[in-house]
Formats: sequence, structure tokens, C-alpha cells
Amino acid sequence: MTTLEIKIKNHNFILHPSGAVFWKAYGLLLISDVHFGKISHFRKHGVAVPEEAIGKNFEQLTAVVAYFNPGTILFLGDLFHSSLNREWNLFRNWTANCPADCILIAGNHDIIDRIHYEAIEIRVCDEMIIDGFLLTHHPEERLGYYNFSGHVHPGVQLKGIGRQFLNLPCFFRKEHQIILPAFGAFTGKHILAPSETDVVYAVTKDAVILVV
Repeated sequence: MTTLEIKIKNHNFILHPSGAVFWKAYGLLLISDVHFGKISHFRKHGVAVPEEAIGKNFEQLTAVVAYFNPGTILFLGDLFHSSLNREWNLFRNWTANCPADCILIAGNHDIIDRIHYEAIEIRVCDEMIIDGFLLTHHPEERLGYYNFSGHVHPGVQLKGIGRQFLNLPCFFRKEHQIILPAFGAFTGKHILAPSETDVVYAVTKDAVILVV
């Protein structure tokens, strides 16, 4: 497992191949776009998605929490894909055994009533500001702040020899903003074209790699 440490505004952040970011100064784990419930939602409507993908999301979440041992997990929106389904019970059981506090910044897919999150001691808010960093679901540029966000599911297209192309999820970094890749399985990617001032960190199964 190869992580990558970067510095933003004199703070150190560790990028993990799962798509998570660990903020060392605060023991804070940032995760975006898990989309729990999406697989069950699609299977209910006849889409042939392997049920094993549900377990993969929880296994990956458990693994990254064990790796960093954060004090707090901050989900940057779209934790759940739609309304309550059987994956909610799995998540409720997972949080009961999670050693970290959990906070959700609500995304456009987070339609589950906040009372359900309160019942399992997860705080829900629209955004957070910590030490000059603006934490949101949708990417936002706000004067005086550096923004961490998700929503886009960023990806990058790499070109190889012989007209070969490889699409990978990525951390997409701009001057005042970094967009996290989607954490969840079966979420897809939106390929972005970086400008000369953008920085892209591609994500493979086992590593985070500086591309440009």
C-alpha cells in the first residue's frame, strides 16, 4: 500500500488509494461519495450488480479506518445513494463498532432524514470550516479558504504506448481546491482534463501516484 503525503497551507495530508485523505494535525479522515445503498437500489430495479460489491464498501471502509486510526471521520456527502434500504442496517452495525466519531456533510443524494443519523450519533451539517479550510460536498471556491470536496467523482485518462488508454480515479487539485475521488464501488468516474496549473494524483488499487 503506497500512500502520498502532500502539504497544503502548512498542513500535512496523506492521500490513500481508497480515495480517503487523512489530515494529520486533527486526526481527521475525509471520505467522499461512498454511496451506500446504491448497489441494493440497482439490484432492486433489476440491474445485474454483484451483491459482493456491498461487502467491498464496508471492508474498504474498515481497512482505511484501521490504517489511520482517526479520531473523527468526516464524510463529504453522498454517504447514502437514496432512501433507507437493507444497507442502512449494515451501516448502523458498522458505526456501532467504529472507534471514531462520524460527521456527515450532506450531499445531493443524502435524502435520509437526519433523525436516523442522530439515532446512531452521527452529526449532519451542510459544511464545515476548520483552520481556513472549507469542507463541502460540491466543489466551491470561496475567497480566503481552501476547499476539500467530492461530488464530481474525478478521473484522469492516461495514455500509453500504441494508443492505449487507461482511466483511473484521481485526486484533482487546483490552486484553492482539491476534489476527492469517489470512495464507493460502482460509482463511476468523470474524466477531467487538467490545466497547466492543476495537479493530478491518480489512484490505483495499491498506490497514489503523482501524474501532473
